[in-house]
Amino acid sequence: MAQPDSATADLALPAGGVELLTEGLRFVTIATINADGSPHQAVAWFRHSDGEIVLNSRGGRIWPTNLRRDPRISLTIEDGYRWLSISGPVTVVDAVDQAQGDIAEMARRYHADEPERAETMIRNRFERQARVSFRLPLASAKLHYHED
Repeated sequence: MAQPDSATADLALPAGGVELLTEGLRFVTIATINADGSPHQAVAWFRHSDGEIVLNSRGGRIWPTNLRRDPRISLTIEDGYRWLSISGPVTVVDAVDQAQGDIAEMARRYHADEPERAETMIRNRFERQARVSFRLPLASAKLHYHED
């Protein structure tokens, strides 16, 4: 079994780590901290953009509420025995146009094979919701990549 490669964000991400961020339709498992100190996990869409992991949610859910109170996050993106773990502080993006643009881009990515469905979701669901985005810069994150 190969040994895990650890990297800090100021170093180049291994090719396999870049693939996990950019190729295919993987989901991210997010871990945040509840007000009582207990962990909370959720699964979400994500995208990699300009050295950042971008997340988006409808307001009022547990994980966005947690991140507004405490911006620390840990997330994992996996593909079988290959996985990438990233942790660090997020930046909250409340700008309506940006948050709506982020979720629209993710919907189009995750439903690329059904573009009509993506546009319907954007128009009938997401545009009617108060959305918020979160950005996790890889430059301020701790990265761990493992490939078996």
